[in-house]
Formats: sequence, C-alpha cells, structure tokens
Amino acid sequence: MKGKDPRAADPSTNVVPIRLDASFFFERAVRSLDRNHYDKALKYFRKAVEYEPDNPVNHCNMAGILSEMGDYEASNAVLSSVLEKVDPSMTECYFYMANNYANMEQFEAAEEALVTYLEEDANGQFLEEAEEMMDLLFYELDRPAKLSRIKSRQGVVEHDQARLLLEEGKFAQAAKLLESIAEGSPEMYAARNNLALAYYYMGLFYKAKETINRLLEDDPGNLHALCNLAIFYQNEGNTEQLHELVEGLAVMVPFHQEHVFKLATTMGILGRHEEAYRHFRRLLKNEAHSSDPSLYHYTAAAANNTGRLDEAARLWKMVEKLDPASEIPRFYLSRMEQLEQDGSGIDMISYHYHLPFEEQFKLWEKFGSDMPDSLKNDPLVRSSFFWALRHGDYSTKVQVIKALAIIADYEVQEALQSFIADPLQEQDLKNQAAAVLEELGIEWQLPSSQSSMLPPAKPLVPSDSPAAAMNAKAKAVLDLAQNGKAKRLEPAQRQDLESIWLEYLRSTEDDQPMIHHVEGWAAALEYLTAKMHGIGVTYQDVAAAYGISVSTVSRYARQMDAVCNIKQRSQQMLPSFNEHL
Repeated sequence: MKGKDPRAADPSTNVVPIRLDASFFFERAVRSLDRNHYDKALKYFRKAVEYEPDNPVNHCNMAGILSEMGDYEASNAVLSSVLEKVDPSMTECYFYMANNYANMEQFEAAEEALVTYLEEDANGQFLEEAEEMMDLLFYELDRPAKLSRIKSRQGVVEHDQARLLLEEGKFAQAAKLLESIAEGSPEMYAARNNLALAYYYMGLFYKAKETINRLLEDDPGNLHALCNLAIFYQNEGNTEQLHELVEGLAVMVPFHQEHVFKLATTMGILGRHEEAYRHFRRLLKNEAHSSDPSLYHYTAAAANNTGRLDEAARLWKMVEKLDPASEIPRFYLSRMEQLEQDGSGIDMISYHYHLPFEEQFKLWEKFGSDMPDSLKNDPLVRSSFFWALRHGDYSTKVQVIKALAIIADYEVQEALQSFIADPLQEQDLKNQAAAVLEELGIEWQLPSSQSSMLPPAKPLVPSDSPAAAMNAKAKAVLDLAQNGKAKRLEPAQRQDLESIWLEYLRSTEDDQPMIHHVEGWAAALEYLTAKMHGIGVTYQDVAAAYGISVSTVSRYARQMDAVCNIKQRSQQMLPSFNEHL
C-alpha cells in the first residue's frame, strides 16, 4: 500500500499567509487606481505610509492621489512634510507643489515653487513640463519669472545671456558673466571659448590666449578653440606655430553648420581665401541661410579675394537686396567700380560685416552726436574701437576716444577706466579719456604713479660707477634699439625701451656683462619692449631685422628678462582669471 501525501493530511498547508507590509498596500492602491477607486487608493497609500514612514515615495504617492481628488492644499501639506521631515533632497516635490498652486490659481506661490524646483533640482526630470508651466505663469502674471539659474542646465541660461551681451557689443559685461560660468562649469567649453573672444574684443590679448590654451589642455580637438588660437597666433606673429595649425585646419571638412561657419571665417581671416570660399559656398546651399545678408557678404569677400570679381559683385547685390538699409554692400560695389576704372588689381578686403575702420570714422564724423543707434550698437564696430584703443597708433586712439564719447554707455565707461589704469598708455591720452569720463559725470583720478610700468629713468651709467668705461657701448645699444630696425615701436614705446635698458644696467651694476655684441643686445631690447606692449613679434622677425641669429636674440633677451622680469610684469598688469569670431 502506497503511503499518503503528508500535505493531504493537513489542509492548512495550502493557505498562503498574508504579509501585511508597505508593498502589499502599495499594490492594493495601484489596483484601486486602475479601477478609478480614488478613495480606496488613498486609504491604501496612507497604510503604506504607516508601515514605511521614512520612504518619501509613499508620501509622494499619497500627495498625488490627493491632488487627483482636487484636495490641493492637503497634497501640498504632505509634500511640504516630505521636504521638511523625510527627505529634503526630493526636489521634485517643489514641481508637484507648483502644479497644485497653479490649479488653485495661486500663481505667485506657483512661481516661487517652480523657480525653487528649477534652481535646486540637478536631474531635470520635469524640465520640459516646468518650461511649459513657466510660459503659463508668464501669461498669468504678465512678467517673466524671477529665475537666476537652472541647476540641471547649469550655466546654460547664463551662457545664453552672455552670448546676447557679446552680440550687443557689451564685452565687459559678457566677460564677467562668462568668468563665473567658466569657474563653476569648466566643462562648458563654449562658454570658455566665448570668454576668450570677449577678452579679445576688449583688446586683452594675453588673457584671451591664456584662456584658449587652458581650454585646449582639457579638449585638444575643440574646433572653435583651434580656430581662435590660429587667430591669436596670427595676431602675435607666431608664424611657425600658425603654419602648423592652419595646415591641420585646411584639411578639415566639418559636418555641423556651426563648425563650417567658424572654419570658413577663420580661414578667411588667416588669408586662406580658397578654403574660405569653399566653406562659405557650402553654407549658402543650405536653405536655412538663404536670407542671411552677412553670409552673402562673407562669400562675396572670399570671391573677391580669390579673383572671382563677377561673383563677388553678384553676391554684394544680393546683400543690398537683403539688407537695403546697410551701407556695406554699396561701399564695396562702389569700390569695385572704382578699381575697375583705375585698372587696379584685386583689393583684399576684410571678412567682417562692417565698413573698413577708416570708413567707420568718416561716418562718425558725418553724424557726430546724431549717430544712429544701429551704428552705435554694432558689436563689430565697438570691438574694433576697443581693440584700437588698446593697440592702435596715437592718432587712432585719439579718434577712438572721441568716438567713444558719443556712444557713452557702460561698456565705454569700463573701457576708458581700464585704459586710464593701463600703465602702458601715454599720459596725454589718459587725460583725454579722463575728460570724456568727466563729461559723462564719472569721477576718475588719473593714476599718475602708474604713468609707466617701469621706474623713472636715471643717468645711463653714473660717472663714479665701475661700469663707466662701458658707457659708450651701452649708449650704442640704446641708440640702435631706439632706431627700431624691426619697425614695430611707436615713440612712447621707445621711451619704455630706454627704461628697460637703464633698469638692466642699474640692476647689474656690480656684475655687469661685457657688451661686445651691440646688435644682439639691441635686438633683444626691442623684442622685450614689443612683448611688453603686446605687439606680435618673434625672435625670427627681430633677428632678420638686425642681421643676426635667432639664438643670439633669445640668449640676450633671456639674460635681460631674468633681471627685469619684463614678460612677467607685462602679464601681471592684467587681472588674473581662473564662439564667435
């Protein structure tokens, strides 16, 4: 006889015990929701909270049911309790609360909760929905929300604001904003690129280049940064590194339209007009750019600079059609006609969508204080003025200061104050800049103690000095250097050249080297002075001008700089600092 199944003897073994826990009540609540039994669902969610009071999800589920039932105040009370007592990191509770307030038509409170959500939530789970609600609140309150940042898009809002400031020519304001973004979000490479450009437009070349170099250390293949660096190399006359970089850029064929445009404008500025023309033509084939007058101008410039004169004229006529109020196409078409009548060759022109610098001044003289706002606020015009204020010759700086007096806004005040504080600028020009600030109602004390970044000149070599025997040789170095064989120094800069030489002689009075190679010392002296003023010059340029070797110039320059710290001092005059040419 076979044995019986032991389970059959005890029917109770077929009963599955009910385990009452939070999961059990959660499942019951969900089933009730599926059947639209909200009362039962709320009851079960309350039980789930009782079993797991520290689980914020249970609380939020209960708040959600209360909201569905129209009890928005009770729902917000639960959500507030979650943030205060259970889990303050549940930032999505602010979004839920904003919805509840909006349903109660308490739009001020909804805005406050929504702004808190956007500023505190790092994940951005409800970012799209939050932006839609922001539009609703804008309509209801008839004003934009008081939102300073979106944490899940850290730096994006601020970067958009900075880009707008750049486009408006407000470079100093843009730079301040971009500095804070770069410090807080260094992975935002676009912001760091635009920071470099803001410095560049303000004429702060050293800061611009340093910013780009640091960016490329983090992202070596960044096309915008590489293009900007190429422009900076050209600016400083670094032909060797420029050539290597440009050859690499010349073979690139970017896919993204933004990259194509950046590369095209860069190649044009660098004088690689065939590559520029090819890229601009690619952009014109895209329907999205078919009505952009500036793009037609860039393509016309490239066509002109590659000898395609008929094509250039056709494109500028298109610019005239698309931008009838602009003087730019009429100016270039008129110049082409004049060159044709004179039988002149091709006239190389700039790729910037504005009139040449000298033509801008003619317009400013024509309009004076009645200058149209469109010209006053043109960012390219403003950037060229700010750059010329720092790096132009004396007469150009005088004209720029007069022009800036007409613009007379915050950016001008910043530029003139910075100019006055610059120890490399001439005192007479600082007086003119201070007079403009005074007319604008801004008090500014001329820093006469900073009229030169170098100590005042003393006699070349004291008559009782052990180095007196070398006086003639030292004077020969100074005379040769002040003659400026490299032809890069202005009169005021030659004064600083003399101060460098005097400082070096005084500092080495007790152990002064014998001056056998007058050309070598003079070349090194001119090189260091040029570097101090941010003038683009290389050892090769100076060596060729003086007919000596590069190693000779570099040896004497290093020897002199080790004593006077010229390079370091020129960089220290700029404040330290932690897409779109």
